[in-house]
Amino acid sequence: MRLFLMFLTLVLFVGCSTVRVNYDYDKSTDFSNYTTYNYFGDMETGLSPLDEKRLLRVLDSTLQAKGFLLSEEPDFLVNIISEEYRKAPQNSVGVGLGGTNRNVGGGVSIGVPVGGSQLERSIQFDFVDSEKNALYWQAISESGFRSNASPLVREEQLRKVVEKVFSKFPPQVK
Repeated sequence: MRLFLMFLTLVLFVGCSTVRVNYDYDKSTDFSNYTTYNYFGDMETGLSPLDEKRLLRVLDSTLQAKGFLLSEEPDFLVNIISEEYRKAPQNSVGVGLGGTNRNVGGGVSIGVPVGGSQLERSIQFDFVDSEKNALYWQAISESGFRSNASPLVREEQLRKVVEKVFSKFPPQVK
């Protein structure tokens, strides 16, 4: 029984912190042509100023670990767009009432939502060729978000997002 409770706790903990990512990119792009980057000058991330600093710090360290250099004359520009929204609860309890009388039947069922709506955050990363001014790679992440989380928790969550998003960058050409 204790093992089951530990497993259930682990599943709930992991389930709440998952980061889902959708990728898209131009198949004709030669990603080896891109070695330097910078950010759009008029970028409006939608994040708080402190979260924006945290995200840019984590993103810089991730891109530099992959061999990209921050430059005043970059090969590509990075744009970041973020949005917070409430996700409808997915759990519900069904209450039913039914009866039959010989060949006649009937029933009533009601679905009652369990739990509140969750706060989610979507962060979109756009990579734009600075010479052609054309989008060539995009990733959109979605994950749970707590607005009252501590700075350490916020930074760790942003680190998880960036780690997951850039785990498949640059894409492997088949």
